[in-house]
Amino acid sequence: MSRRPVHPLHAILLAFPIALFASALLSDITYLKSGEMQWSNFSAWLIVGALVFGAPVLLWAAIGLFRRRRDPERTRALVYFLLLLVMWIAGLINAFKHSQDAWSSVGAAGVTLSIVSALTALAAGWTAYSGERIAR
Repeated sequence: MSRRPVHPLHAILLAFPIALFASALLSDITYLKSGEMQWSNFSAWLIVGALVFGAPVLLWAAIGLFRRRRDPERTRALVYFLLLLVMWIAGLINAFKHSQDAWSSVGAAGVTLSIVSALTALAAGWTAYSGERIAR
């Protein structure tokens, strides 16, 4: 049995939150080590970019989940949707956290939210791309 491949546009859009949330995490770590405020600004911009590209991916996954009501791949689609939902909500809270002033913008809570966002983005990417099979 072959699984449906990820739509190319969906795959391109999903690549952005994966890269941007992971980059925001690295930027947060750099900020904690250097104290240079511009790294926190970079993180905030990267998080907003990830949220912008993550929103259509989340919507696409929700529609896909709704369309697979009787499909044997429904469990996989549900896991994928939930990972994206956690990624996006953690990213949104992280964006609010990064809008605070100076050191309080990143701290332990900001880094934790960055870790959650990055790991769930990577897990969602793994779930989406590992289901891709070439039909013979």
